[in-house]
Amino acid sequence: MTLTNRHLVLRSRPTGMVAPSDVEVIESPVPVIGEGEALVRTNLVAIDAAVRTWLNDQPGYLPPVEIGETVRAGTVGEVIESHCDAYEVGDVVTTFGGFSEYSVCRDDIFTTVVGRRSLGTADIDRAELLAVFGSTGATAYFGMHDIGRPQPGETVVVSAAAGATGSVAGQIAKAAGARVVGIAGSDEKCSVVVAEFGFDSCINYRSEDLNVALRQHCPDRVDVYFDNVGGPTLNAVLGRLAMNARVVLCGVISSYVTGDHPGPSNYVQLLARRARMEGFNTLDHWDRYGEAEAALRRLVDSGQLRYRSQVFEGLERSVDALNALFEGTNIGKTMLRP
Repeated sequence: MTLTNRHLVLRSRPTGMVAPSDVEVIESPVPVIGEGEALVRTNLVAIDAAVRTWLNDQPGYLPPVEIGETVRAGTVGEVIESHCDAYEVGDVVTTFGGFSEYSVCRDDIFTTVVGRRSLGTADIDRAELLAVFGSTGATAYFGMHDIGRPQPGETVVVSAAAGATGSVAGQIAKAAGARVVGIAGSDEKCSVVVAEFGFDSCINYRSEDLNVALRQHCPDRVDVYFDNVGGPTLNAVLGRLAMNARVVLCGVISSYVTGDHPGPSNYVQLLARRARMEGFNTLDHWDRYGEAEAALRRLVDSGQLRYRSQVFEGLERSVDALNALFEGTNIGKTMLRP
């Protein structure tokens, strides 16, 4: 077994984008596991917008990463040693292993076995797990299935439509028979959203007047809005809601870096249109991950769900990977191979 573990630790709270001086790659002994624990070798680290929020000194649904701690993130990896009945050596698991070559997992809601060696794990696509069948796909599924509830013929709008969660959420709505309009930040992204992810159309909010474009792309107004960005985009779509519309609050990527979350002035449209706006957290539905995985698997197998991934190589690229989400350069799921 490797004697050292390379991992990324937090050295200072970022202001704005993550700077190289905010983090450091260090070496330490590979963790020694105790009773009820298993040692996991990380294959891929999921780069999610939530990672940036955990670097702030503000409590959320999970506590902040402390100075000197390994930066928290979702991972997929292989169990290489186990003192826990829930995991066998060779199991492929998703867990919160962080930016680390090795991590320790326990039998809790944060770790899920996605493949057993005894059943064959060699063909498991680790990138697909993070892009579709892990927390990203589950987030899209629970938000769209439980809150959005798209119906055939309805109009669904998804912001950050070229991103990991938005691209899956839109395809779920499309499979339900809805007409789906994406919002993205470049012509290239809009092209991918339509040509690869199957949306009916896509608005480039950087080059188009969003209010005008929403009237053009959504002549019958918006029945479901899956919001990943907040800010002015949320405000604009609220102004275009249909009667009894549903607004799914998934994320506020437009203000994760600044920490400034301006409230939408168009919230009065929720009253005027008898609409509902609801937030959610995927961790609340951990016991339903099997349901989400099965539904997503049916869409993948039928050709109704596609994904893209971008992989950064090495812990030294961690800052680049984290900032890519907020620079508008990523398409699909961003991940890192430590």
